[in-house]
Amino acid sequence: MALWRIRATVDDRPGYLSVLTASLALRSVNILAVQVHTTEGGAVDDFLVDAPDTMSELELQTAIARGRGRDAFVIRAEAQGLADQPTRALTLAGRLVHDPEALGEALVALLDAAEVRWRPAGTVVLHGYDEQHMTLIDPAGGTYEVMRPAPAFTPAEYARAQALVEVSAAILRRGAEQTTLLLPDGAELLVREATGDDLEGVRRLHAQSPSEARLRRLVEPATGVTLLATAQDKVVAMATLRTEGDLGEASLLVQDAWQRRGIGTALLRRLLDWAERADLEAVVAHVSADNVAMLRTLRRLGVTGPGRRDGALLSLTLPVGGRPGVPRETPATSG
Repeated sequence: MALWRIRATVDDRPGYLSVLTASLALRSVNILAVQVHTTEGGAVDDFLVDAPDTMSELELQTAIARGRGRDAFVIRAEAQGLADQPTRALTLAGRLVHDPEALGEALVALLDAAEVRWRPAGTVVLHGYDEQHMTLIDPAGGTYEVMRPAPAFTPAEYARAQALVEVSAAILRRGAEQTTLLLPDGAELLVREATGDDLEGVRRLHAQSPSEARLRRLVEPATGVTLLATAQDKVVAMATLRTEGDLGEASLLVQDAWQRRGIGTALLRRLLDWAERADLEAVVAHVSADNVAMLRTLRRLGVTGPGRRDGALLSLTLPVGGRPGVPRETPATSG
């Protein structure tokens, strides 16, 4: 048996797809996978089939025509074609996570394209597609022109390509948000947003290991953001901002050996920038009343007034975007 890829258009009417599949079955052609692309000209059916070794391309074309298929495209397929389209797209998205520069190669693989050309920013190229060309905006700048003589591109393929471009854009945005923090003593830290891959690093930062559920909430809060400062891939500090409505609640943890070096202030400033972009009204920090170093840090960031005290815990309101730091009621801290 031999693998073939078949693409043909049929009228988008009840029963027409079954006529085509029956015509292939009569010739001992086994359909391994099928995708349906809706177009203005009808339903474009994309098959991966296993056909007898003796069957020729012409015989497959004849079977398609007898099954009421038109505009047929038939080509031999490789074993990697056995992966279904969602799996293929997810694999390529995963590749971009590790290599954002591979977008052009990923588009070629996704679309089985013959060629991809990159044009620099400033070149007048309208994004969109026709039968043989697809133009996509490169999130890093410029545009990609993807070419495939046959079969014709479909709206579904254009949507998939756009989705892959958006994955690349999201990865580049996250990378752009990474900054290098230069400490007064010359040490350098990388400051970035936390991800699910940071669970173990954050666990080691805590003197008492949090539960798995709480750890995940710390690293990726449902609403808000967590920033990490890392030295040689080791997490040395973290700052979390959890939001509820227009109010944010900040927490900070710096490894003992890295305290009193400006890291907490830098992380909290970035949290306040994030709060301003999110249009929060205020950010509240809860701190032990005898934590002199933290209180000094918060005062530097604009906290005024005595705050609100509950036993040994002091709640102080940080100003956001020039708004006054007025103490207000806050949601209870959760684990």
